[in-house]
Amino acid sequence: MERYFIVVPCYNEEEVLPVTIDALGACLSGLAGRGFASPDSRVLFVNDGSADRSWEIINEANARDGRFCGLMLDRNRGHQTALTEGLMCAREFRAVSVSIDADLQDDVGAIYEMAAKRAAGAHIVCGLRDSRATDTFMKRNTARAYYRIMRLLGSSLIYDHADFRLMGPEALDALALYHGDDLFLRGLITRLGFECETVSYDRAERFAGESKYTLKKMLKLAMKGFTSGRMKPMGVAREPYTHTKELLGL
Repeated sequence: MERYFIVVPCYNEEEVLPVTIDALGACLSGLAGRGFASPDSRVLFVNDGSADRSWEIINEANARDGRFCGLMLDRNRGHQTALTEGLMCAREFRAVSVSIDADLQDDVGAIYEMAAKRAAGAHIVCGLRDSRATDTFMKRNTARAYYRIMRLLGSSLIYDHADFRLMGPEALDALALYHGDDLFLRGLITRLGFECETVSYDRAERFAGESKYTLKKMLKLAMKGFTSGRMKPMGVAREPYTHTKELLGL
């Protein structure tokens, strides 16, 4: 069995975190019960400068169950930086990472399929949305247009894949060679030298709270996609905990 870190970026998620904690704790138990995850596996919450009770709730979860741990960033750095911090932490512990958003619109049950592919030798497994039925009309159509444009420009982005994915330690080592803040992760994973396998799932509606991806942030993310293809790997890996203010339970 391998050590697993389920990495969860959090920004003002106090409304969803109690349900998320229960669901991911059960998933971690399920991974262990099926022989995929070792007993020292963790759910790692990355608090991205939340102004609400998110960090307090993460602390309470850790006090109840040591499998829940956390990183608190020094300020709000953005979703991609928060996710990268969590992935680099998983890399330091030589763990298999599974990244998922706190709102659980991505199907937790698909993690078992990802783990099965990892057990069969996969280094990267991407979750693909079967449909965008839960998206707004604008988000659905702008996403389709964005992927078409990126493909015309020669990008190898995986259609209908966001940041719900499994990465093994070797893939995390390759990712660590890309430096900089606010990396466009979905634009880099196809360039790491490993085949990207996939699992499909139905995306659910957000059960509480509000989406943190405003139109402005979506446009910024799109621009990152245009520039990510020019990035070159460095000769040395980036330092872990670059923007971390506090560690919890690690």
